[in-house]
Amino acid sequence: MGFRYPVSSGAVEILVLIASGVAIGIVSSMIGIGGGSFMVPLLVLAGFVGRAQEAVGTSIAGVLFMGLSASLAYGKARMSDLRLALWAAPAAILTSWGSAALSGRVAAGGLLVAFGAFLALMGLAMALGKTPKELGGRPRELLPYPHGGAAVGALAGITAGLFGLGGGTIMVPGFTLLLGREIHTAVATSLLVMIPSAGIATVEHALQGNIHWELVLPLAVGIVAGAQIGPRIGRALPQAALRRLFSLVLFYAAYRMIAKGL
Repeated sequence: MGFRYPVSSGAVEILVLIASGVAIGIVSSMIGIGGGSFMVPLLVLAGFVGRAQEAVGTSIAGVLFMGLSASLAYGKARMSDLRLALWAAPAAILTSWGSAALSGRVAAGGLLVAFGAFLALMGLAMALGKTPKELGGRPRELLPYPHGGAAVGALAGITAGLFGLGGGTIMVPGFTLLLGREIHTAVATSLLVMIPSAGIATVEHALQGNIHWELVLPLAVGIVAGAQIGPRIGRALPQAALRRLFSLVLFYAAYRMIAKGL
Protein backbone atom coordinates (compact mmCIF):
# COMPACT_ATOMS: atom_id res chain seq x y z
CA MET A 1 0.00 0.00 0.00
CA GLY A 2 1.16 3.50 -0.67
CA PHE A 3 1.89 6.17 1.88
CA ARG A 4 -1.29 8.02 2.83
CA TYR A 5 -0.31 10.72 5.33
CA PRO A 6 -2.00 14.08 4.62
CA VAL A 7 0.47 16.97 4.74
CA SER A 8 -1.31 18.70 7.64
CA SER A 9 -1.35 15.75 10.03
CA GLY A 10 1.46 13.54 8.73
CA ALA A 11 4.14 14.86 11.06
CA VAL A 12 1.91 14.48 14.13
CA GLU A 13 0.95 10.92 13.21
CA ILE A 14 4.57 9.97 12.64
CA LEU A 15 5.61 11.40 16.01
CA VAL A 16 2.75 9.61 17.78
CA LEU A 17 3.69 6.31 16.15
CA ILE A 18 7.39 6.68 16.95
CA ALA A 19 6.70 7.63 20.58
CA SER A 20 4.22 4.75 20.92
CA GLY A 21 6.76 2.39 19.37
CA VAL A 22 9.41 3.42 21.92
CA ALA A 23 7.02 2.76 24.83
CA ILE A 24 5.86 -0.56 23.37
CA GLY A 25 9.46 -1.59 22.67
CA ILE A 26 10.59 -0.87 26.22
CA VAL A 27 7.75 -2.67 28.01
CA SER A 28 7.46 -5.63 25.64
CA SER A 29 11.20 -6.36 25.50
CA MET A 30 11.39 -6.22 29.30
CA ILE A 31 8.83 -8.98 29.75
CA GLY A 32 9.36 -11.01 26.58
CA ILE A 33 6.18 -10.43 24.57
CA GLY A 34 5.84 -9.27 20.98
CA GLY A 35 3.83 -6.14 21.71
CA GLY A 36 0.80 -7.00 19.60
CA SER A 37 -1.50 -6.64 22.60
CA PHE A 38 -0.47 -2.98 22.68
CA MET A 39 -0.14 -2.28 18.96
CA VAL A 40 -3.50 -3.67 17.81
CA PRO A 41 -5.58 -1.49 20.23
CA LEU A 42 -3.42 1.54 19.34
CA LEU A 43 -3.99 1.12 15.60
CA VAL A 44 -7.72 0.46 15.95
CA LEU A 45 -8.69 2.96 18.66
CA ALA A 46 -6.62 5.80 17.18
CA GLY A 47 -8.19 5.23 13.77
CA PHE A 48 -4.98 4.41 11.94
CA VAL A 49 -6.62 1.41 10.20
CA GLY A 50 -10.14 0.59 9.15
CA ARG A 51 -10.24 -3.17 9.70
CA ALA A 52 -9.09 -5.49 12.46
CA GLN A 53 -7.20 -7.61 9.92
CA GLU A 54 -5.13 -4.58 8.95
CA ALA A 55 -4.34 -3.88 12.60
CA VAL A 56 -3.23 -7.49 13.12
CA GLY A 57 -1.13 -7.51 9.94
CA THR A 58 0.53 -4.19 10.70
CA SER A 59 1.10 -5.27 14.30
CA ILE A 60 2.76 -8.58 13.39
CA ALA A 61 5.24 -6.71 11.19
CA GLY A 62 6.05 -4.59 14.24
CA VAL A 63 6.48 -7.76 16.30
CA LEU A 64 9.13 -8.91 13.82
CA PHE A 65 11.15 -5.74 14.42
CA MET A 66 10.63 -6.20 18.16
CA GLY A 67 12.04 -9.71 18.12
CA LEU A 68 15.04 -8.74 15.98
CA SER A 69 16.00 -5.70 18.03
CA ALA A 70 15.38 -7.19 21.48
CA SER A 71 17.15 -10.44 20.60
CA LEU A 72 20.18 -8.44 19.51
CA ALA A 73 20.20 -6.61 22.85
CA TYR A 74 19.81 -9.81 24.87
CA GLY A 75 22.28 -11.61 22.62
CA LYS A 76 25.00 -9.13 23.47
CA ALA A 77 24.48 -10.06 27.12
CA ARG A 78 24.39 -13.78 26.20
CA MET A 79 21.07 -14.28 27.96
CA SER A 80 19.16 -16.21 25.26
CA ASP A 81 19.07 -20.01 25.42
CA LEU A 82 19.71 -21.02 21.79
CA ARG A 83 19.20 -24.77 22.41
CA LEU A 84 15.80 -24.14 23.96
CA ALA A 85 14.83 -21.76 21.15
CA LEU A 86 15.75 -24.36 18.50
CA TRP A 87 13.35 -26.85 20.11
CA ALA A 88 10.52 -24.37 20.67
CA ALA A 89 10.53 -22.46 17.37
CA PRO A 90 9.68 -25.29 14.89
CA ALA A 91 6.86 -26.53 17.12
CA ALA A 92 5.42 -23.03 17.48
CA ILE A 93 5.47 -22.47 13.72
CA LEU A 94 3.82 -25.80 12.87
CA THR A 95 1.02 -25.60 15.45
CA SER A 96 0.26 -21.95 14.66
CA TRP A 97 -0.37 -22.91 11.03
CA GLY A 98 -2.57 -25.85 11.94
CA SER A 99 -4.58 -24.11 14.63
CA ALA A 100 -5.16 -21.06 12.44
CA ALA A 101 -6.68 -23.33 9.80
CA LEU A 102 -8.99 -24.90 12.41
CA SER A 103 -9.90 -21.69 14.21
CA GLY A 104 -13.17 -21.24 12.31
CA ARG A 105 -14.38 -24.70 13.32
CA VAL A 106 -13.83 -24.37 17.07
CA ALA A 107 -16.65 -23.39 19.42
CA ALA A 108 -14.83 -20.39 20.75
CA GLY A 109 -16.87 -19.23 23.75
CA GLY A 110 -16.23 -21.99 26.27
CA LEU A 111 -12.69 -22.51 25.02
CA LEU A 112 -11.85 -18.84 25.52
CA VAL A 113 -13.20 -18.88 29.08
CA ALA A 114 -11.32 -22.08 29.92
CA PHE A 115 -8.08 -20.80 28.50
CA GLY A 116 -8.53 -17.44 30.22
CA ALA A 117 -8.84 -19.28 33.53
CA PHE A 118 -5.66 -21.20 32.68
CA LEU A 119 -3.82 -17.93 32.03
CA ALA A 120 -5.05 -16.52 35.32
CA LEU A 121 -3.67 -19.56 37.18
CA MET A 122 -0.31 -19.11 35.45
CA GLY A 123 -0.38 -15.44 36.39
CA LEU A 124 -1.00 -16.39 40.01
CA ALA A 125 1.88 -18.87 39.90
CA MET A 126 4.18 -16.23 38.43
CA ALA A 127 3.14 -13.67 41.05
CA LEU A 128 3.47 -15.96 44.09
CA GLY A 129 6.02 -18.53 42.93
CA LYS A 130 9.63 -18.61 43.98
CA THR A 131 12.55 -18.48 41.59
CA PRO A 132 14.90 -21.48 41.31
CA LYS A 133 17.58 -19.58 43.21
CA GLU A 134 15.16 -18.74 46.02
CA LEU A 135 14.16 -22.40 46.31
CA GLY A 136 17.79 -23.54 46.42
CA GLY A 137 19.29 -26.55 44.72
CA ARG A 138 18.55 -27.49 41.12
CA PRO A 139 15.89 -25.60 39.16
CA ARG A 140 12.55 -27.38 38.91
CA GLU A 141 12.13 -29.10 35.54
CA LEU A 142 8.60 -30.44 35.19
CA LEU A 143 9.41 -31.00 31.51
CA PRO A 144 12.79 -32.31 30.26
CA TYR A 145 15.26 -29.67 29.16
CA PRO A 146 15.59 -28.68 26.32
CA HIS A 147 13.19 -31.13 24.65
CA GLY A 148 10.27 -29.83 26.71
CA GLY A 149 10.66 -26.57 24.82
CA ALA A 150 8.86 -28.24 21.91
CA ALA A 151 5.76 -28.73 24.09
CA VAL A 152 5.84 -25.12 25.26
CA GLY A 153 6.39 -23.90 21.71
CA ALA A 154 3.52 -26.05 20.44
CA LEU A 155 1.15 -24.61 23.05
CA ALA A 156 2.28 -21.08 22.19
CA GLY A 157 1.59 -21.76 18.50
CA ILE A 158 -1.87 -23.14 19.23
CA THR A 159 -2.87 -20.09 21.25
CA ALA A 160 -1.46 -17.79 18.59
CA GLY A 161 -3.42 -19.53 15.83
CA LEU A 162 -6.71 -19.90 17.71
CA PHE A 163 -6.80 -16.71 19.76
CA GLY A 164 -4.19 -14.35 18.28
CA LEU A 165 -2.41 -14.46 21.63
CA GLY A 166 1.28 -13.58 21.47
CA GLY A 167 3.65 -16.48 21.97
CA GLY A 168 5.52 -14.77 24.79
CA THR A 169 2.43 -14.90 26.98
CA ILE A 170 2.80 -18.69 26.96
CA MET A 171 6.53 -19.17 26.49
CA VAL A 172 7.81 -17.00 29.33
CA PRO A 173 5.79 -18.73 32.10
CA GLY A 174 6.25 -22.08 30.31
CA PHE A 175 10.03 -21.80 30.19
CA THR A 176 10.08 -20.56 33.79
CA LEU A 177 7.53 -22.78 35.53
CA LEU A 178 7.86 -25.97 33.45
CA LEU A 179 11.52 -26.00 32.41
CA GLY A 180 13.03 -24.23 35.41
CA ARG A 181 14.72 -21.44 33.44
CA GLU A 182 15.48 -18.12 35.08
CA ILE A 183 12.98 -15.38 34.19
CA HIS A 184 15.59 -13.26 32.36
CA THR A 185 16.60 -16.24 30.21
CA ALA A 186 12.95 -17.09 29.54
CA VAL A 187 12.23 -13.53 28.39
CA ALA A 188 15.25 -13.42 26.06
CA THR A 189 14.52 -16.87 24.59
CA SER A 190 10.85 -16.07 24.03
CA LEU A 191 11.75 -13.02 21.95
CA LEU A 192 14.24 -15.09 19.92
CA VAL A 193 11.58 -17.70 19.10
CA MET A 194 9.21 -14.97 17.90
CA ILE A 195 11.48 -14.00 14.98
CA PRO A 196 10.73 -16.89 12.58
CA SER A 197 7.05 -17.12 13.48
CA ALA A 198 6.52 -13.36 13.14
CA GLY A 199 8.48 -13.38 9.88
CA ILE A 200 6.22 -16.05 8.34
CA ALA A 201 3.09 -14.28 9.57
CA THR A 202 4.35 -10.96 8.16
CA VAL A 203 4.83 -12.49 4.70
CA GLU A 204 1.34 -14.02 4.80
CA HIS A 205 -0.33 -10.77 5.85
CA ALA A 206 1.67 -8.82 3.27
CA LEU A 207 0.41 -11.14 0.52
CA GLN A 208 -3.15 -10.52 1.75
CA GLY A 209 -2.62 -6.74 1.68
CA ASN A 210 -3.18 -6.36 5.43
CA ILE A 211 0.00 -4.42 6.25
CA HIS A 212 0.18 -0.62 6.22
CA TRP A 213 3.90 -0.12 5.69
CA GLU A 214 3.51 3.65 6.17
CA LEU A 215 2.50 2.81 9.76
CA VAL A 216 5.01 0.01 10.27
CA LEU A 217 8.04 2.17 9.44
CA PRO A 218 7.61 4.85 12.16
CA LEU A 219 6.43 2.21 14.63
CA ALA A 220 9.52 0.15 13.84
CA VAL A 221 11.82 3.13 14.42
CA GLY A 222 10.41 3.54 17.92
CA ILE A 223 10.24 -0.20 18.62
CA VAL A 224 13.87 -0.78 17.63
CA ALA A 225 14.98 2.03 19.95
CA GLY A 226 12.74 0.94 22.82
CA ALA A 227 13.74 -2.71 22.46
CA GLN A 228 17.36 -1.71 23.06
CA ILE A 229 16.39 0.08 26.29
CA GLY A 230 13.95 -2.51 27.72
CA PRO A 231 16.46 -5.35 28.18
CA ARG A 232 18.77 -3.06 30.15
CA ILE A 233 15.95 -2.16 32.51
CA GLY A 234 14.80 -5.79 32.70
CA ARG A 235 18.29 -7.07 33.57
CA ALA A 236 18.51 -4.52 36.37
CA LEU A 237 15.22 -5.62 37.95
CA PRO A 238 15.21 -8.38 40.57
CA GLN A 239 13.76 -11.63 39.28
CA ALA A 240 10.82 -11.51 41.68
CA ALA A 241 9.85 -8.02 40.44
CA LEU A 242 10.06 -9.09 36.80
CA ARG A 243 7.95 -12.19 37.47
CA ARG A 244 5.26 -10.08 39.16
CA LEU A 245 5.32 -7.60 36.28
CA PHE A 246 4.76 -10.41 33.82
CA SER A 247 1.95 -11.80 35.97
CA LEU A 248 0.05 -8.55 35.39
CA VAL A 249 0.25 -9.16 31.64
CA LEU A 250 -1.15 -12.67 32.14
CA PHE A 251 -4.02 -11.37 34.29
CA TYR A 252 -4.86 -8.80 31.60
CA ALA A 253 -4.79 -11.44 28.86
CA ALA A 254 -6.96 -13.73 31.00
CA TYR A 255 -9.51 -10.96 31.52
CA ARG A 256 -9.66 -10.19 27.79
CA MET A 257 -10.17 -13.84 26.83
CA ILE A 258 -12.83 -14.55 29.48
CA ALA A 259 -14.72 -11.36 28.61
CA LYS A 260 -14.61 -12.27 24.91
CA GLY A 261 -15.83 -15.80 25.61
CA LEU A 262 -18.80 -14.88 27.80
